[in-house]
Amino acid sequence: MLTPPRLLATIRRMTEFGSLRILVYSNNKHTRARIMELLGTRPSPELPSVEYDEVATEPVVIQNMDRGGYDLAILDGESAPGGMGICRQLKDEIYRCPPILVTIARPADAWLATWSRADGVAPQPLDPLEFPEVVAGLLRKRIAALPSG
Repeated sequence: MLTPPRLLATIRRMTEFGSLRILVYSNNKHTRARIMELLGTRPSPELPSVEYDEVATEPVVIQNMDRGGYDLAILDGESAPGGMGICRQLKDEIYRCPPILVTIARPADAWLATWSRADGVAPQPLDPLEFPEVVAGLLRKRIAALPSG
């Protein structure tokens, strides 16, 4: 949890950003649409607006993440290939990998999300109140961890 002075400094740094970039991966276009619908243009009022890159295939996820510039990736754990395996690969291969949230359909899959080294997990169906808060928390931590200047 951020202390009040740290929280204020983090909020000041957030205003330096024009927008945040989120990669959304699922081979199901309805899942991608639902994720973006729940988050809207701003997952939390104090955060900058967000821009989305929708991705439907693993090679494009890897290519885009290698290119950089993302503040968060949201990977569908139920896609084929699965978001958890992709998450683990990204965490292994990308220096200072941005946070990754993995969605899961079964509570029993939580151990796989831990194995994948996901920074966050969201159960499906996605809760319209909880999901944006989880995403906002990951984005706040990302901004706080970035070098200032």
